[in-house]
Amino acid sequence: MLTSEQNVLLTQTGPETPMGRLFRRYWFPALLAEELPEADCPPVRVQLLGEKLIAFQDTSGRLGLLDEFCAHRTASLYFGRNEENGLRCAYHGWKYDVEGNLTDMPSEPEDSKFRCRIKQKSYPLVERGGVLWAYMGPADKMPELPELEWALLGDGQRFISKRLQETNYLQAMEGGIDSSHVSFAHRFNLDDDPMHSGTAGNEYIKADTRPKFEVAESDGGLLIGARRNANEEEFYWRITQWIMPFYTIIPPFGTHNPMGGHAWVPIDDTTCWAWSWNYHPTRDLREDELEQMRNGDGIHAKYIPGTYRTLANKDNDYLMDREAQKQKKTFSGIEGIAAQDFSLQESMGEIADRTKERLGTSDAAIILARRRLLAALDSMEEDVLPGLDTADQRVRSTSVLLPRDVPFHEGARQAIQVVPGTDFVSI
Repeated sequence: MLTSEQNVLLTQTGPETPMGRLFRRYWFPALLAEELPEADCPPVRVQLLGEKLIAFQDTSGRLGLLDEFCAHRTASLYFGRNEENGLRCAYHGWKYDVEGNLTDMPSEPEDSKFRCRIKQKSYPLVERGGVLWAYMGPADKMPELPELEWALLGDGQRFISKRLQETNYLQAMEGGIDSSHVSFAHRFNLDDDPMHSGTAGNEYIKADTRPKFEVAESDGGLLIGARRNANEEEFYWRITQWIMPFYTIIPPFGTHNPMGGHAWVPIDDTTCWAWSWNYHPTRDLREDELEQMRNGDGIHAKYIPGTYRTLANKDNDYLMDREAQKQKKTFSGIEGIAAQDFSLQESMGEIADRTKERLGTSDAAIILARRRLLAALDSMEEDVLPGLDTADQRVRSTSVLLPRDVPFHEGARQAIQVVPGTDFVSI
């Protein structure tokens, strides 16, 4: 359990907070590329780490991410005109380029030098892998662009979605590194889920509902091993990657199924963007797989049309069906792997009170992830941060059978490294 002070330290990510300064040292997903599909398209509001911003693509195709509110009288630039390589405020016509430079000030005398003294806050925004990535930290500390495997593949090899989660990022992320809940929250749906059904790994999970957990530090974060009995000579290991500051890679089921992962990007201190992706390193995703993902199956979710809010949400009790729960069609009465997760995470409140927790052996990964985040605050000034080096990001999760006397992080050493053009290792 954490102290109240530690809980505040870990969950607050605004501009002047320690964790906020830490997160601003990383690139992270800001928007789907499809949200700014073409030059001079309508600008998009986006809130990240407590800052209200506006994103746009100018006439030349350059991407901009600015403070949402005009430097003149603080009107929202969302209502502005995106034209002629700039975003023009609809109130008095002040116009900004993608770097926040004030290029036109028609409300002032033509010979005025006033505009030269004003610059709108701006952040780099770069497209990679179907995602627009933002960097909100010091310019002289900017790392290389992320090299997570899925972001470097062809468009046909991946599917990406995002959804609004109405909790602090931390409890959402902690759900992603908690493997023990699979045997309970998803118990009656493993055979129905397209990413689980028909695999040997699925059978091991159903047969052994009390996995043992071991956690090892990696250069980028943590290796989280969930061990189940397979046979007299071997254990079945599911090894999750947690990469600083808030990425997870989910162990796959069978080499024929795509791999998956998440990122939990703070919007503010009580909501976050839950990003989900599936990909395959050696082939394009099949149309039937894409259709399932678009339909909100697996780690994705169904939306309220025209939004990124989920159809099942706290206002409708996540469409809970007590009869389905009674008949063991679902463990919690809630349909869908993703909804089963975020419903329980949101039930803890917007920011979970971790002073009331009673953590056990199955929570080892959560305990160590908190410690690594807190330790990173101390090492930030020395520029020693896990997950910044692109080598830390070029990793995979895996599910393997290992001899019982072989430590999981040693037996799976090669399986967790990205080798471009090769299949992942999975059961």
